Amino acid sequence: MKNYILLIAWFLCTINSEAQETPTYKAVEFPKGYTSQIDVIYTKVGNWEGRADLYYNANASKPTPIVINIHGGGWNKGVKESQTGYNTFFKAGFAVANMEYRLSQQATAPAAVEDTRCMLIYLIQHAKELNIDPDKIVIMGGSAGGHLALMGGLLANDSRFDTNCKGIENVKVAAIIDKYGITDVSDWSFGKLKSKSALQWLGDKVSDKKFIQSVSPIFYVNKNSPPTFIVHGDADPTVPYQQSVDLYQKFQEAGVKSQFITVPGGAHGKFEKEKNDEINKVMIQFLTEINLLN
Repeated sequence: MKNYILLIAWFLCTINSEAQETPTYKAVEFPKGYTSQIDVIYTKVGNWEGRADLYYNANASKPTPIVINIHGGGWNKGVKESQTGYNTFFKAGFAVANMEYRLSQQATAPAAVEDTRCMLIYLIQHAKELNIDPDKIVIMGGSAGGHLALMGGLLANDSRFDTNCKGIENVKVAAIIDKYGITDVSDWSFGKLKSKSALQWLGDKVSDKKFIQSVSPIFYVNKNSPPTFIVHGDADPTVPYQQSVDLYQKFQEAGVKSQFITVPGGAHGKFEKEKNDEINKVMIQFLTEINLLN
């Protein structure tokens, strides 16, 4: 009898522990007139379904701009549900697509890049029904999400990673917002930090220098690259600040409109509210200057 009681107690504790470990996320608050579609399947790869949450104004007088948001997490963790702060974009009239992608445990590189491209292609294909302007797609992410945003946008009409989502000849974005993203995967793998996340993501391609370059955004910058807004803390212990410095220099040398905001003493994101408010204000001004909000 004693053993039975102990077994029941252990079982209840296990259930309680698992419940506590399951994070809860608040729902995205969107303006009146907007419509939400949650867990829309934008691509399928084998048994995996790529899902995105869409927030858009179906009744806007003209097609609206849209921002694709990509969560971070070293390509091996993170969920789209953790991303909720879109008020800056909603107030500016943007629709939002908040996407998930295959993590390293599900598929190694270049899977996450392929998924990012599929999200872009899905929006282009469904632009009319979502009342969005396919010429005003902004792609944004932080950390690993910043890397994917850069890859998705800088590839432009290079379709090498579009295998799962063929059918669109002209794939482009109007702007990229890169928040402390990885720009050189080789440096993040074998440089000063030697990131385990990068090595995990590369999988069996970890020794393939040509492949690693092919998934590193900095090598895609050219004069036709989309306008890009970069934010990075100069005390970032996770992704080297120098990676954004080098990326910005590449944009400047190519003559691409770009802006680089350094957060003095800033770590890996998690900036103070006042600083985030300032960054958002400057970011919207940047998007205004490239005629995305007219």
